[in-house]
Amino acid sequence: MRKLSVFLSIGFAHRSSKFRSSNNSHNALCFYSNCPSTSKNHGLLAHYRSLVEQGKLQHDPYQEKVATELENLLGRLEQYEKDMEEYHAKLAQWEDNRESRRRKLLMEEAEAKQQGAFKPINKSRNIFQRWMSRKPEDVEGVGKWVSYLNREKKLDSQVGRRPAAPPAPKGLYLYGNVGSGKTMLMDMFYKASEGIVKHRRRFHFHEAMLKINEHMHKIWKSQMEQKSLQSSISGWVMNLPFDSKVKEWIAAEERYKQEVQMKNILLDVADKFLVNQADRRRGASILCFDEVQTVDVFAIVALSGILSRLLSTGTVLVATSNRAPTDLNQDGMQKEIFQKLLKKLEEHCETVLIGSEVDYRRLIAQRSIDQVHYIWPLNSNIKREFEDIWNKISKQAGGSIISHTIPVMFGRTLEVPESCNGVAWFNFEYLCGRPLGAADYIAVAKNYHTVFISDIPTMSMRIRDKARRFITLIDELYNHHCCLYCSAETSVEDLFQGTAEGTLFDLESFQFETEIEGTKLRRDVLAEGNVSSGGAPSGITTMLSGQEEMFAFRRAVSRLIEMQTPLYVEAVQHLHPYFDSLHNEFEKYSAN
Repeated sequence: MRKLSVFLSIGFAHRSSKFRSSNNSHNALCFYSNCPSTSKNHGLLAHYRSLVEQGKLQHDPYQEKVATELENLLGRLEQYEKDMEEYHAKLAQWEDNRESRRRKLLMEEAEAKQQGAFKPINKSRNIFQRWMSRKPEDVEGVGKWVSYLNREKKLDSQVGRRPAAPPAPKGLYLYGNVGSGKTMLMDMFYKASEGIVKHRRRFHFHEAMLKINEHMHKIWKSQMEQKSLQSSISGWVMNLPFDSKVKEWIAAEERYKQEVQMKNILLDVADKFLVNQADRRRGASILCFDEVQTVDVFAIVALSGILSRLLSTGTVLVATSNRAPTDLNQDGMQKEIFQKLLKKLEEHCETVLIGSEVDYRRLIAQRSIDQVHYIWPLNSNIKREFEDIWNKISKQAGGSIISHTIPVMFGRTLEVPESCNGVAWFNFEYLCGRPLGAADYIAVAKNYHTVFISDIPTMSMRIRDKARRFITLIDELYNHHCCLYCSAETSVEDLFQGTAEGTLFDLESFQFETEIEGTKLRRDVLAEGNVSSGGAPSGITTMLSGQEEMFAFRRAVSRLIEMQTPLYVEAVQHLHPYFDSLHNEFEKYSAN
């Protein structure tokens, strides 16, 4: 009941702001997609039009066109889910039969070797004669590859080739200006697909890159552990009725098969990206990918490998970006790999422009009043007002204000100086003046539904590293739908200055901390010129244009504006992950 009372107090606190405006909110529209009126019988397009009629959205012909496309895709997915369930059942049976038959072939080869393959060497022949008389399979490396291919050919003839997957419906690649409603529509689609498709994941670019890096590291670490155990023989081999040399040969063949399968690490990462491997995959899969971008060589290589694999195996992609696919790589990095990615996107996705020039987040701000979530300038009165807001919200949350440690990806932790029951206060310098990255900000966003950030300075080129971190921080707080309170030196519109002085982007824009590098940040490892052990390419450089910077600035300002609106704040208790368990408790309480 303690957590439930906290939930109720916070919920009523957020609901204290009345809806006073006609809005075209971005993520906040997802709140409406949770309303009872949004059901499988109430289509996505009808829901969009209903919100327009209610005055909660302003009609936009581009958005309506995309809503129509997404609803059509949902209709095709219902049958595709059934087709993929049947396909995966056949595939599982085929894989079981093939593995059973492969082991049988391996046993037949082992019996042949037991009966005479390991004969004593005739020392009367010279070394050259003994080498030339050896069979191909006895030659290390080449022999294993030949025997592996021969075995695969036999399996193809005996078991048949892999079943063909049913053709997947084309996904959508949505691109357009900041605040035009791309993510809003994608999130409506993601919510509407619940109950239609079993395997669904939504990623923002930052989180996706971190997940890819995490999976790559785990696979690499597993490979290293397997290599250290190469001298050992697995239990099932030990129980076979063969002598030790034949058992060692079988174990070597098994290891070689695993090495062949693990040779392309990105394929294995892709297979684990959407589906929990504890359960066998059944049915279709959807990937909703927000803010597709190619900031460096690693992003191009990783996205190309992962997305190509997923699209080739039937995953339906719905993605958003500020750029059309052909404009993603204006610096010409890894052209050959990038062209393969373009080809896959063209083959599996319809590219749709949301051509509205209106930033609807700004429209919200113009129609909203009593904006008290972002206050400025930094004088004594503002600081006192900010402290009063903190005291009020923390009191409503209940509990004592304490310092707390939260887990971060890759086994790291982050100290939170002041927090209580899902509410936390940070100083700007603490979050953005230190070498933190997207992984840290994701941890903050997941653990705290309400975040206070004090003493935000005007950001110019003199503090470009801090500005870039702040943009990444806002992205993650927004993606997780956190309630944000800020005290700043200047207004939102004047927060970013000095773009004519040079680029804000550098290697700190995307940091992938890895346990293998001793928790060093990726940009520090790159500066030393060594990332080889982590599986990521060395010498990665970021080459972002001035236009890319403007996208980031405009997106951050646009999101800060929306995060002040009543509609966004109202939706926090419905969308933030902190409230998931509390909602379940509340429903049980209401039922009783």
